[in-house]
Amino acid sequence: MRISAKADYAVRALAELAAADEPDDPGAAQSGEAGRRAGGKPGKPVKAERIATAQGIPLNFLENILGELRHAGLVRSHRGAEGGFRLARPATEVTVADVIRAVEGPLASVRGGPPEDANYDGAAQVLPQVWIAVRVNLRRVMERVTIADVAEGKLPASVLRLTEDPGAWVTR
Repeated sequence: MRISAKADYAVRALAELAAADEPDDPGAAQSGEAGRRAGGKPGKPVKAERIATAQGIPLNFLENILGELRHAGLVRSHRGAEGGFRLARPATEVTVADVIRAVEGPLASVRGGPPEDANYDGAAQVLPQVWIAVRVNLRRVMERVTIADVAEGKLPASVLRLTEDPGAWVTR
């Protein structure tokens, strides 16, 4: 799978917005990130310039991405001097898969269509099953990792286990 700059920037931008959210209650604030993990109340809107600077994302590109994320219902925009962007729902309810689908479309496609629509004859007849298996495995990771997980630096154990294999870190 190829992760485009657009998808990478979109996930990073939402992680910045999640990090800006306030915890649900003062007690949660004292326990660190627990308030955000629980789906804390949104803080003040965050300006695109702040996100761009924090993540090293070109501002014009980020503004276009934020527009797509707003259209997909993942962020809300607020106008005015105190305006900016907020998550449209708690970071615990937004997965990396949701973000990628919002800016790139389906996680896996074959020649621009869904893998289940691929149909081959002869020696390649089983190839659609390979494409389906690839999609399933992408979902197993991307639909389990939330924006809150990314913002807090606490990935699910199932994902962390995948990264423990030394071969996972080798480009082939």
